[in-house]
Amino acid sequence: MRTLAQSAYLESEFGTLSELPSVGTPLENPYVYDASVRELKEMASQGLVKIVEEQRCDNGSED
Repeated sequence: MRTLAQSAYLESEFGTLSELPSVGTPLENPYVYDASVRELKEMASQGLVKIVEEQRCDNGSED
């Protein structure tokens, strides 16, 4: 069984930019999204992908 990061990698085309989907997918769950991002960063450290832009959102409440 493939992870979401592996699926995104295998379904992407060489030399084109790809975004991780979020709305309406399992990646809506922040834990799944974070795990996928960590996996993609590991793939980048191995030279399998290149991360050209990263956006972060802090949706947590400030106490």
